[in-house]
Amino acid sequence: MKYRCPALLILLAFSFQVFGQTPESGVAKGLEGVWRGTLEVGGTQLRLVLTITKSDSGGYSGKVDSLDQGATIPVDTITATGDTVRLELKSVGAVFEGALNKDRSEMSGKFTQGGASLPLVFKAGAPSQSSATTKPPPAPTQKPLSPPFDVAVHVAPTAFRAGGKTHLVYELHATNFSRSDCVLTRLEVIGAGEKSLSRYEGNELAAMIARPGAPPDVEKPKVGAGLRAVIYVWLTLEAGAEIPTTLQHRLSIKVGDFPEEMTFDCARVAVAQKPLVISPPLRGGEWLAGNGPSNTSGHRRALIPVAGQAHIAQRFAIDWVRLREGGGTFTGDPKDNKNYRCYGVEALAVADAVVAAVKDGIPENVPGVNSRAVPITLETVGGNHVILDLGQGRYAFYAHLQPGSLRVKAGDKVRRGQVVGLVGNSGNSTEPHLHFHISDANSPLGSDGLPYLLPAFEVQGKGWGWKASEAKTAAEKRQMEIPIENDVVRFPDSP
Repeated sequence: MKYRCPALLILLAFSFQVFGQTPESGVAKGLEGVWRGTLEVGGTQLRLVLTITKSDSGGYSGKVDSLDQGATIPVDTITATGDTVRLELKSVGAVFEGALNKDRSEMSGKFTQGGASLPLVFKAGAPSQSSATTKPPPAPTQKPLSPPFDVAVHVAPTAFRAGGKTHLVYELHATNFSRSDCVLTRLEVIGAGEKSLSRYEGNELAAMIARPGAPPDVEKPKVGAGLRAVIYVWLTLEAGAEIPTTLQHRLSIKVGDFPEEMTFDCARVAVAQKPLVISPPLRGGEWLAGNGPSNTSGHRRALIPVAGQAHIAQRFAIDWVRLREGGGTFTGDPKDNKNYRCYGVEALAVADAVVAAVKDGIPENVPGVNSRAVPITLETVGGNHVILDLGQGRYAFYAHLQPGSLRVKAGDKVRRGQVVGLVGNSGNSTEPHLHFHISDANSPLGSDGLPYLLPAFEVQGKGWGWKASEAKTAAEKRQMEIPIENDVVRFPDSP
């Protein structure tokens, strides 16, 4: 019959703090020092180092280090009668009883724990370099009882149209609750009837992941113990597909060095069906949607904690700049705001609304990447701005307006198409433009961005290299959509 001692392996797997031991009378002299032994347990060898120290008062204390398990067990009692030695390790319910040889270089005896008794020999002498200082390889990761992740959608998606297609845009916040590094390997988005709507893995999944607070070169899918990943989902539905009412997510992970992948369903979320419809905030054409809606734009990834909660107020924000006939946004001196085509253009109310907040009096910047007229804070980041309360928890934000150009004040009622201010270059801005977005609270950054639709506009082309000569050949009529990143569009001349 093969001998097994599972209790010993389980108990020694726990790590205990080392603390001083209380010696008992009758302890033999000459026990102090380091003793090494090997305990054979069911075919597994555990290297043990027994250390006994002697205090100034003559008492002894001790500990046993299990090198292969990374555990330290205190010796609670050391007693000896003649050449007989007894060690009690109460924290693991174990006892060693042995006898010293004549020259006291060896203790031979039995190690008893949980009803099992195993032979054990300790030999005197300092531990070798290999046993004392070489750290044993870590034990393989055990399979968790369940996938150790908390996955949540903080802001439910609202279906909207852009570029002739229907999209759902949101984020999954995935927090690793284990003590091991975990790797996100696959994400599947599932609709009604277990229909797979999209599947992401490899480089495509890695490009969707951000690691808050981590350095830029961090391995994005690898989430350390206790850390979080944010997965930026931009789901585009197939042409003619029905908009799902709910979404379910199937996430696959690898935990530590556990060989098997774990897959689990998580983060069920409802889908809103009706986005807000507004009028354009500007008139006329050649407006480029800088940093506009896409899954990689700077606005899309601007997850910012405000008042103890992280938000993406700019989830669907657009920096509107106006291109000239040959491309570019200015002529002449690039450091003169007046040389930019959009400078001084009227910003328009996108709906009948109430003015929720205004900010004025912030001086304008000299155009340039690092040129700011004032320190950038939560109060100044939007420069001179207007926030309109559109009702039902939706707010329109107009940023970077000219100082002194605001035509409204807090509490005013405005009509659709009414001028609220003039486009400028104030706050966190590199050149004259209108930053515009819709969000769910009266706060430039402490809110979450919502999609919206425009009744009609024309796409004149695409990108910063656009030229006016392309407008006629590239023009596309759009209805009930939102422009996407780097679209060049023409708005109606009247709301």
